[in-house]
Amino acid sequence: MDNDVITVLLADDHAVVRYGLKAVLQTAPDITVIGEAKNGREAVDAAMRLKPDVVVMDLSMDIMDGAAATRELQRLTSPARILILTMHAEDEHLVRLLEAGASGYLVKNAADRELVDAVRMVARGDQYLRLGAVRALAKELKKRDHRAAEQSQYDSLSDRERSILRLIAAGYTGPDIGAQLNISAKTVDTYKQRIHEKIGLAHRPDYVRFAVRLGLLDEEVRPSGER
Repeated sequence: MDNDVITVLLADDHAVVRYGLKAVLQTAPDITVIGEAKNGREAVDAAMRLKPDVVVMDLSMDIMDGAAATRELQRLTSPARILILTMHAEDEHLVRLLEAGASGYLVKNAADRELVDAVRMVARGDQYLRLGAVRALAKELKKRDHRAAEQSQYDSLSDRERSILRLIAAGYTGPDIGAQLNISAKTVDTYKQRIHEKIGLAHRPDYVRFAVRLGLLDEEVRPSGER
C-alpha cells in the first residue's frame, strides 16, 4: 500500500453492483477504487496491469468465474489480495476458494455494512470470514480429516481384505465372494473378522457407508466371469 491508501479493483458482471460497491468504498478516506472489470478474464488482466492491493471479486461471472480468476492470479504471482463476493453465506465452494488463494469471503447482502472493514482486513494480510463461513469451513475441514483417517484405515488392510471389503459393500454374499476369490465362505468370514478388528466394520451398512465415503464403489465391482 502506498501512503496507507488501499487501492481496489472491482470485478462483477453487473454494472449496478459495481456502482454500489464503489459508492460504499468511497465513504472510506483510506480506500480508492482504481479499476473495474465485468468478468474474471478482465479482472486478471486489470489486476496485472493496475496492481491493486485488493481485488473485490464476484464468484459468479461469465467467461471466467471468480474462483478461476483467483487461481489464475495466484499462478501469475499477483500480490493482490482477493476478497470474494457471493450470494450464499455458507457456499459449498468456500474451502476451494481459500485453497485457490482467496483472502476473504463476503456475502453480497452484507457488503453495505462490512465491505470497508473486509477490504481493510485483507489488505493488511488477514483473512475475512463471516461466522457462517467459518462454520462451513470448520465443517468441511472436519469432513476432510475424517476421510483422511478412513483412507489411512483402508490403506492398513491387505489387498485381499480390501477386495473383500469392496465386494461386501457392493452386495455380494460370503459364498459369492468365496467363488470370486477361490476361497471358502468360512475363510471369507475370517477375513471379515480381521477387517472388523482392524477398522471396526461389523455389518454390511457399515461397509457400504465406508466404501461410499472413499469412492470405492465409483466403478462397479463384479465377480469374475461377469463384465
